[in-house]
Amino acid sequence: MLMRKPKYRRFEYQPRYYDPEKDEREKRKKRLKFRYARRTKPRKTNQFIYIGVFILALYVYLKLSGYL
Repeated sequence: MLMRKPKYRRFEYQPRYYDPEKDEREKRKKRLKFRYARRTKPRKTNQFIYIGVFILALYVYLKLSGYL
């Protein structure tokens, strides 16, 4: 025989088991996380801080340039 024999392929198969209770817990956890993320409101304090800093910078600029 001039041809090589094919070698058997080895697989490392680990069977997975379906756990309906664990699946339901994971779904519930995802649903609760989504609800919590949807209910949180963005904080408006950052907007007020930016407006205050802008007004302060404008005041300092006008004061130093001699308009006030």
